[in-house]
Order: sequence, then C-alpha cells, then structure tokens
Amino acid sequence: MSKQSVAEKETTVEEKLRSLFSLQQIDSSIDKIKIIRGELPLEVADLEDEVAGLETRISKLSEEVKNLDEANADRKNSIKDAQEAIKKYTSQQDKVRNNREFDSLTKEVEYQNLDIQLSEKKMKEIKVSLSTKTEILKETEANYTERKNDLDLKKAELNDIISETQKEEEVLDKKAKDAEKHIDARLLNAYKRIRSNTKNGLGLVSIERDSCGGCFNKVPPQTQIDIRAHKKIIVCEHCGRILIDSSILVPSKN
Repeated sequence: MSKQSVAEKETTVEEKLRSLFSLQQIDSSIDKIKIIRGELPLEVADLEDEVAGLETRISKLSEEVKNLDEANADRKNSIKDAQEAIKKYTSQQDKVRNNREFDSLTKEVEYQNLDIQLSEKKMKEIKVSLSTKTEILKETEANYTERKNDLDLKKAELNDIISETQKEEEVLDKKAKDAEKHIDARLLNAYKRIRSNTKNGLGLVSIERDSCGGCFNKVPPQTQIDIRAHKKIIVCEHCGRILIDSSILVPSKN
C-alpha cells in the first residue's frame, strides 16, 4: 500500500473535530434530559436515607419503650411479692416462741418494706423515662410518616419524568456510543475529562466574537488562524476547552 493511500485513510483533524462536535451535540441533549430531572434523584436518595434512619430510630425507641414497660411490670410484681411476704412474716410473728425468731422476722419485714420503697422509686423513674421515650417515639413516627409521604411523592414525580424521557435517553446513549467509535481514545478521554470539569458539560466550544464560547476570554488572532487551519487540536488557554471554528458547525458535504 502506497504512502498516499495510507494518508487518505488517516483521519484529519477536521474530521476528528466534526466527530467530536457531533458527540458534543448528543451529550448536550442527554444533559438537557438530566436537567429536566434536576435534583430529584439526589432528593429521592436523601429522603430514602432519612426514612431508613427514622425506621431504625423508631425500632430502637419501640424496643426501649417495651423494655421500660417490662421493667415497670417487673417492679409491680416485686412489690406484690414483697407485700405477700410481709403478710406471711407478720402472720408468723404471732406464732414465734422467742425474741430471736421475732427479731429475725421483723428484719425480713423491714427488708421487704425497703424493697417496696426501692421498687416504687424505680417505678417513678421508669414512668418519667417512659413518658419521655413515648413522646419522642410519637414525634419520630409523625416525622417518619411525613418524610415517607414526601419520598413517595418525589419517587412518583421522578418515575413520571423517567418514563417520559427514558426511551429518548436510551436512543441518545446509543448514538453517543456509536459516535465515540469514530474518535480516537486519547482525544475522547481528553474531551470527557474536560466535560467533567465544566458546569455546562461543554468540552468543545466554538469561537464567538473572537472569544472562547465557554469562558468568553479573548482568543489571540494567531490562535484563531491556527484553529481555522484544522492542523491540530487547540484548547483554550483559560478554561481548557477544545476550540473549533464556525466551519465545523456546518455539516460536511462529504
């Protein structure tokens, strides 16, 4: 194969720029779809995390309330048992045969009374804690219901938008993948890197009124001549975007 034939098969800089411009148009269309969705995906993700956190908190609070209820019931039973023991020991005091047995039973009664006082004190503490936990649980459940409703609404809104745009986005994604096949890996990676660092997603811009179409800084006259010559890929010295001239914006007749 002759050198001329090889040269004819090589992709020119102009062809590379035209392919890149086509990809930029497709990517911009995909970006517009994502803009329509706006912050909804992030809002849904945040709400999902918040709802999951509230569910965990409700579960923990419910368990704490249950444990407090059980502790309160245990204390009530302890008081009941102590009262029964006091009745038994008091009854036995009437049948003792000496002071030692009487004093022993008296100490048992005193011990049971102390146990009742301790249980009553603990029950008061449990009551306060139970009241506080129950109130927090009610507030958390109300907050959960509110945030869950918000999540359901946001999900429905997002699903509606996705259902409206999904088919179009799938078509554009396929076009983008097809377009990428005609761009060499090094240039494509550079373009994607530039796109990821710009707010408007433009990795390739044209010269407008002697200025970069991305950052609007002036482009030197000699640089503009080099851009129009299509001999090499030139980037803006200020924002790093790939620069093209207006002729690239016109579809090729070839």
